[in-house]
Amino acid sequence: IIQHVYGAQHPPFDPLLHANLIKAGNKPPSMSTPGKPKKATTFQEFESITSDAWDVGDDDDELLAMAAQNLNIEVVMETANKVIENHSKLQEQRQQRQDDMLKPEEKEEEERLPHSDSRLVKSHSEAPIGSPKEELRKLSWSGIPRQVRPITWKLLSGYLPANAERRASTLQRKRQEYFGFIEQYYDSRNDEHHQDTYRQIHIDIPRMSPESLVLQPKVTEIFERILFIWAIRHPASGYVQGINDLVTPFFVVYVFEYIEEEVENFDVSSLQEEVLRNIEADSFWCMSKLLDGIQDNYTFAQPGIQRKVKALEELVSRIDETVHRHMQQYEVEYLQFAFRWMNNLLMRELPLRCTIRLWDTYQAEPEGFSHFHLYVCAAFLVHWRKEILEEKDFQGLMILLQNLPTMHWGNEEVSVLLAEAYRLKFAFADAPNHYKR
Repeated sequence: IIQHVYGAQHPPFDPLLHANLIKAGNKPPSMSTPGKPKKATTFQEFESITSDAWDVGDDDDELLAMAAQNLNIEVVMETANKVIENHSKLQEQRQQRQDDMLKPEEKEEEERLPHSDSRLVKSHSEAPIGSPKEELRKLSWSGIPRQVRPITWKLLSGYLPANAERRASTLQRKRQEYFGFIEQYYDSRNDEHHQDTYRQIHIDIPRMSPESLVLQPKVTEIFERILFIWAIRHPASGYVQGINDLVTPFFVVYVFEYIEEEVENFDVSSLQEEVLRNIEADSFWCMSKLLDGIQDNYTFAQPGIQRKVKALEELVSRIDETVHRHMQQYEVEYLQFAFRWMNNLLMRELPLRCTIRLWDTYQAEPEGFSHFHLYVCAAFLVHWRKEILEEKDFQGLMILLQNLPTMHWGNEEVSVLLAEAYRLKFAFADAPNHYKR
């Protein structure tokens, strides 16, 4: 389906990578893993819920073929909307068949119920059918093509409504709301009780990467506004170092909507002012959606990160006791290296292109930025098993763990990492006692 809709530019199925994953014991997300978990996993739920949700007929085949030949956002979204419309018709047909199968006395009983009770009966009798958004998540798990990534991220984050007719009005309203915040709050950045927040943001932005992007004066201004407004509107946490990194992927992806070249070497100020305003507002709202799910990472004493680092230590002790004991032997505390992994969502450990690919899956996976990130960090640590065991002192281990050689990484390495993380989640998420002996 991905190749029909997105065209040949989507990475093709790689049988060698697939075989290597299986040989190494790393099941790709589309495959089931032996065992009897306590409850269905994400992908088992997808399979059971959506088994007959998208019955693609001849008309849909033609639409998908048209999208593949003319790959652009408008065609893809128009195609998706038409398939969704057909999906709705299928739902109506199934419901009609179910109504026809009801016994006459059941129909009479349903008609006698109050309207709200009647709907409740219907909701229990309907077979679960995968929603279009669930299908979009399923397709996005293995990576999203650059051409449709901007709109897909907005849909997955919940910033854009699934209803295509409401999208333009929603964007207009949310963008106006954001710039209303600018008018209301931004002049207060020099007030005594906001000076420290603004000063820290101003100091942190030049330390971000890629420098060729964030050091452009226009980009610095945009990031300062986004971060300051977020901090003012979230006094429970305020601005905390690490939040600044989370703006970059959204900003870069939404710039892609308007340019062909790589953003690192692009003069952002050459874009029209209205375009820049749209990118800024969209980045603010999507970053806010992300932070809503992990805000306890940034409240006082950062308890969310403390818990996740402890969970990472317990998990690694179960999946690779040798690595765990090796770090214990040389007195390496997980908090000394993994705090940054949780605080910055591995953004300081991976190239930006890998972070963007990783976030495709995080947005497709339920609780991707919080719960699933733990398993990605565990898989990431164990990936460097050989290099870790070769280091024989505290200093060598810390230098390695804070400067892991990932600059050459691309989609293939991230895909293997995610496959291993999903395998760990399957084995441990539904059985937390596996953490302990």
